Amino acid sequence: MLRTLWPEKGRFLHFDHITFWVGNAKQAASYYCTKMGFEPLAYKGLETGSREVAAHVVKQNRILFVFMSPYNPGNKEMGDHLVTHGDGVKDIAFAVEDLDAIVQRAKARGGKIVRDIWEETDGGGTARFAVVQTFGDTTHTFVERANYHGLFLPGYKPPIQKDRSLKNLPPAGLDFVDHCVGNQPDDAMVPASDWYEKSLMFHRFWSVDDKQIHTEYSALRSIVVTNYEETIKMPINEPAPGKKKSQIQVIWL
Repeated sequence: MLRTLWPEKGRFLHFDHITFWVGNAKQAASYYCTKMGFEPLAYKGLETGSREVAAHVVKQNRILFVFMSPYNPGNKEMGDHLVTHGDGVKDIAFAVEDLDAIVQRAKARGGKIVRDIWEETDGGGTARFAVVQTFGDTTHTFVERANYHGLFLPGYKPPIQKDRSLKNLPPAGLDFVDHCVGNQPDDAMVPASDWYEKSLMFHRFWSVDDKQIHTEYSALRSIVVTNYEETIKMPINEPAPGKKKSQIQVIWL
């Protein structure tokens, strides 16, 4: 596929981290550590001054997952998301260079800014952020780390406890996040992929239809969008007609 024009300012570097909103952040983080080879990296909670959410960060090579749970049962935003989706991905964060240019361009191209640029600081320096709305309830956080050299992000501390059994477990061998899939309902694939091309200046990397991805009973279509350097890939999928429900419809249920 043809690349878009080289962005004069602002660059997407790679996946920074993926945030899951879950019912029990501590348990979810423990599962990924004991079953999938991750290690505890950082924590945010009551002990660190966070009174609204508990967050456990786990790491494996270049992969960072953040599991968040609300302390307050009246947390409507997180509560509604959990009721609707169950435990799942809320945010896919991108590491960026020149955050101001990226946000300005997204605004000019019609992107919905959920939270405009802000800064957070601790002993490790200052990190800058902005959040944009993509498909459904999912968001993308842009993270600029040029002046931050701490453990993970401001406000996070080393884990209070570590499972001593982890050192006895074999490595899983996971290295980095290759791509993140966004499954869409019927006829929503093209508008979702168009959003990345318009708002973020991504381009189409690859596309397939139901003749290429199918089984005897189900099929799907996919458009993969990526940044100029092709270090971030987002396959956007939708169901295609088949004898039974598409894989996409099964996942949505």
